[in-house]
Amino acid sequence: MSGNSETLLEIHGVTKEYRRGGATSGERVFNAVNNANLSVNCGDFISIIGRSGSGKSTLLNMSAGLIRPTAGNVLFKGDDIYQYNDKEMSLYRNEKIGYVPQGQSLLSNFTALENVCLPWFLYNRGEEAVERALSLLEKTGIKNLADAYPKELSGGEMRRVAIARSLINKPALLIADEPTNDLDAQTTSEVMKLLSSIAQEGTAVLIVTHELDTLSYGNKTYKMDNGVLS
Repeated sequence: MSGNSETLLEIHGVTKEYRRGGATSGERVFNAVNNANLSVNCGDFISIIGRSGSGKSTLLNMSAGLIRPTAGNVLFKGDDIYQYNDKEMSLYRNEKIGYVPQGQSLLSNFTALENVCLPWFLYNRGEEAVERALSLLEKTGIKNLADAYPKELSGGEMRRVAIARSLINKPALLIADEPTNDLDAQTTSEVMKLLSSIAQEGTAVLIVTHELDTLSYGNKTYKMDNGVLS
């Protein structure tokens, strides 16, 4: 992993509380995430494991600025992201982090190349994105599929496009939710090697997974159980 130990993301005492039930059954409070603490440095490759429903995805979504915590702080390079205004939060999600959501997330009427370029064009950067997008498709091993549409791609190929798209704006941190879910063993290995190489180049990688075979690719592993991170 990278020798740079600069801290990128700090999660301090983060809790996400949900309320269930109502007047007839009685309201019940449950913590999807309960007082979680985590620190991510440049070049880290951190895996969070746990069963479905343990709070892993909720924690990732709070780290990505998609779900506001009930309590606690999420700091990126020392700044509390939940103190950002709407424009600052949009820039955080567009520039500072790359996000690979669970499942299929490509736009069906865009080619692989156009999907990768999309985050670049959400803000006027005044530069050409195509050359960088093609180099990322080459890095992910699917440059030959640049003109293919999602319906023409396998699950593993679509995941590679999503990873390339997450890197187009040169983020400091890549966040991926179950990046190998529903992939066969060989494709899982290829995707994990790709994520490992990204971390070795200095971009921090934070993933959640329930697949224990993938843990050897990272340098830190956390476990999530009933909302508690350990």
